[in-house]
Parts: sequence; structure tokens; C-alpha cells
Amino acid sequence: MNIKSLLKKYAIILVLIGLILLFGAISPIFLSVNNLINILIQQSYVIIAAIGLSFVMISGGMDLSVGYQMSLVSVITTISMIWFKLPMAAAIIIGLLTGILLGLINGIASVKLKVHTLIVTLGTMTIFQGVSYIISKSNPIFGLSPAFKFIGQGYILAIPFPVIIMMICALIASFILNKTYFGRYIYALGGNEEAARLAGVNVNQMKLIIFAMCGLFVALASIVLVARAGSATSATGVGIEFTCMTAAVLGGISFKGGSGKVWGVITGVLILGVLSNGMQIVGLGTYPQYVAKGLVLLAAVGFDTYQKSKKVVKKRRIKETKQSVTQ
Repeated sequence: MNIKSLLKKYAIILVLIGLILLFGAISPIFLSVNNLINILIQQSYVIIAAIGLSFVMISGGMDLSVGYQMSLVSVITTISMIWFKLPMAAAIIIGLLTGILLGLINGIASVKLKVHTLIVTLGTMTIFQGVSYIISKSNPIFGLSPAFKFIGQGYILAIPFPVIIMMICALIASFILNKTYFGRYIYALGGNEEAARLAGVNVNQMKLIIFAMCGLFVALASIVLVARAGSATSATGVGIEFTCMTAAVLGGISFKGGSGKVWGVITGVLILGVLSNGMQIVGLGTYPQYVAKGLVLLAAVGFDTYQKSKKVVKKRRIKETKQSVTQ
């Protein structure tokens, strides 16, 4: 592999390093160990949720309900402990099962209605939103135990526990996508759904499993976020879907599906995290960060479209060349 190919493949990592050096030059505080660890902790739950969304996006789908899945999971998990006095382990299992159920609802709706998942999840996100606010009655839920808070605030051998959870999730997701037949089917589904069906892949079953997996990862991200915050509201996690989507596209996952790696998603999230943290340190408020994230999303989508169009043109030229040779 030549230098040009290496630069193209790992350009996103160079962007991350460039941002770190830029903000480090502007403010020495940025490069402090505490701040860099803080960025990792802050982005851990985002990375977990983005990994879940990446399964759906690689398969050629989209899930806009991720934010309100987190909202509903956070409310159900916390009320299980605070209102119904269930053990922490039981509440966490209920939260994870809730996430799987919400993912299955998205998958079933997509399969039965036979419409794009973008439209389906646009509808389910409002349903999840309403249910979350009805259950919580728009009130915050406090009183979480120190044992539960450890999930988001604790350390094991000086390593933040949420970072450990994130790393485990990344390893599992990477193994599934790169080392299993199921992972290959996900890529095949995103590359060409009809070809995958003709090859014997049960497309409808795959979609249900993929959305259920997304729901599981999103539920885990919600639990990590609630444990870190120490409380839950129906606003927990809302809006994270756009951050995850931006990070995924920035990390090399195409909107059309069929491509992308877990390490790219993680790098994409870290770029957004570094950008947000760096802008805060240099004195820029929340709203300029929204503008920056929006511009990053547009740039990532534009680059993705450009890459896809180049591949189409290249394939067309190869086909035309072969036809001219045979003639």
C-alpha cells in the first residue's frame, strides 16, 4: 500500500491529531491529562450509542429514534430502582431488554410497512418521546445508589469504568462485523439488499436482529449516561442521534450502507468531542458548537457522496473498457 492510499485510509485519524494539536497550541489546558481523560469519559456513552447506530447504517438503514430510545430506557431503568425498589441488576436488565424491544419495534415496523427506516424511525421517535414523558410526568428522577453511579463515575485501576465498557463494546462490535458471517451479511445487506436476498440471506430477519442490536447498545449507552449524571429525565439522550450520525458518516460509514469500520466511528465521535471541548476551552458557547457540528455533517455527507460517485464512474469506465475490448 503506497503513501497516498495510507493517507486516504487514515485521513480521519490525521484530522483528529490535527485538532488536538490545534487546540493544544491555543490553550495548554486542553492537553492536560485530566482534560483528555474527561473527553474520553464524556464521549464513552456517545461511542457506545454510535456503534449501535453503525450496525443499522452499514446495513443500509437509519435510526432517528436513538435519542428517545435513550430517554425511555433511562426513565424505565431509574423508576425500576427508585419507584419499584427493584435490585440494581434487575433494573439494568429491564433497561437493556427495553432497548432491545424498542429496536425490535423499529425493525418490525420497517419490515411490515415496507418503507425506509428513516421514515419509520421518524414516527417511532415521537411515540417513544410521548411514552417517556407520560411515564416520568416530565419530572426528574433522583436518588440513584452509589453502586449504580459507579457505572458512569467509577474507576478500575485508574481507568474510568465507562471507558472500559466502551472498549468492550467496541471490541465486541468489531469482532461481529469483521470475524463473523453475520457481520458479512450486514455489509452485504447494505451493499445490495436484493443480491443478498438472492444469495439466501433472510433479509427481514436480519433487519430485526440488527435493530435489536442497535437498541441493546443504545440502552447500554443510556445506562452509562444516567449513572454518570446521577439522575434521569425524559430529556436524557435527546439529540444524540445527530451526533452519532455525524460521527458515523465522518468515520467512513456511508448513508447508502455497505461500508464502514468501528474504529472509524470511534474516531468520528472523538473528533466531535475534541471539537466541542476545545471550543468550550477557547470561550465559544453552545450555539457555535451546533454550527460547527452542522458544518462537519455537511462536509462528511458531501465527501461520502463524492466518494460514491467516483466509484460509480470508475466502474462504468471499467465496464466500457471491457465491452470495447470484447468488440
